[in-house]
Amino acid sequence: MTAIDPATDPINDLLTPEAVRTRCTEILDIGLSGNLPWFAIDLSRLPDAISRVVAEIQSNYPSLNVPFHSRWRHFELQGADLWSDMTSAHNLTGERLAVAAGDLAIISVLLDAGAGSDWSYSDEPTGLRLGRSEGLALASIRLFGSGTLSAFSDDPLRVDAAALTALTAKKLGEAFQVTDKNSLIGLNQRAGLLQKLGRVINEQKSFFARDGSARPGNIIPALAERNTIKARDILVTLLQTLAEIWPSPVKINGQPLGDVGYHDALLRTDPTNRIIPFHKLSQWMSYSLIEPIQEFSGKVSDLDGLTGLAEYRNGGLFVDTGVLTLKDKNKYAEAHPLPSELIVEWRALTVALLDRLAEGVRHSLDMSATDLPLASILQGGTWSAGRRIAAERRPDGGPPIQLVSDATVF
Repeated sequence: MTAIDPATDPINDLLTPEAVRTRCTEILDIGLSGNLPWFAIDLSRLPDAISRVVAEIQSNYPSLNVPFHSRWRHFELQGADLWSDMTSAHNLTGERLAVAAGDLAIISVLLDAGAGSDWSYSDEPTGLRLGRSEGLALASIRLFGSGTLSAFSDDPLRVDAAALTALTAKKLGEAFQVTDKNSLIGLNQRAGLLQKLGRVINEQKSFFARDGSARPGNIIPALAERNTIKARDILVTLLQTLAEIWPSPVKINGQPLGDVGYHDALLRTDPTNRIIPFHKLSQWMSYSLIEPIQEFSGKVSDLDGLTGLAEYRNGGLFVDTGVLTLKDKNKYAEAHPLPSELIVEWRALTVALLDRLAEGVRHSLDMSATDLPLASILQGGTWSAGRRIAAERRPDGGPPIQLVSDATVF
């Protein structure tokens, strides 16, 4: 794969975390001047959000040794590490272990978008019944362990292009226990994403194929061949190599841009005018690949090169603490489509405010960015604080602003 230099092209610049941070911060600055159409910002309420995150970190990680926000945390249940137990049983080590970890991280994150409140997964080995993101994680690791995504019956813990392209929504629904009474939002879209993943990695054999088989997890040894790996390099590589799977309605010159939105306050004099990138699930995927890459190669630096995630738990924390309020109170009663400017504005403010919140959390705990990177604050952290305050405020624990989603936001 030939790397694209984003600095030479404003369109490719959108496929970077720097563009996410820069453009979201610009929206925050406009909002602090009172010139955004949808939200008012009250930074005097930010200390409440900070204190809630600090309390979560001190409760969840009393030693203040906070792991990264990644999919791997969802495989750690009841004191057991499902991934470690699975790979130990199959004697996976070295590059085989690293590639398998990449396989699982990528497909599990692709399957991890809003499940809805009606779906849950019952796991016989643990006796757990979980919904939402945790349930999707549990269902995905069981899908992986079943060998359904492997093209080799004697080697189940792998994900191959051939098996991905053959996956049907029916087969995925059976694996995820979907029924009329246990409905999962976006089942067809999730299956379609995995099918696209299979086609894309098969078309890019020079990057994803090793030992005669194209696998998403081969991104790990491919990245490890570099002398240095920054966290932002993981995201840029994902966005460049997997661009065709992003279900984005926004394209420039036929190039899909992934998870981006339009906002009239974001002005540019080039084709990227009004476009704000977020790359939520692809950044979640990047965070989830850091640990396997580190364990395999010892590399990955500049963790704060990635941004906070523009999702409703983080964003809900700022709304529920009063940092953000809708100017038109009637909008709280409406459900808003993800491409709407109101939601785009909320997501942009969320990303920018997470950086400010991180500074406050570190100050409160007397820790540096090296000791407590943004990835750990998200884990410690903002997501659980957002969930907790949502449960305090609303019986269903849902977000303070209602979303219309088909579960394919990147």
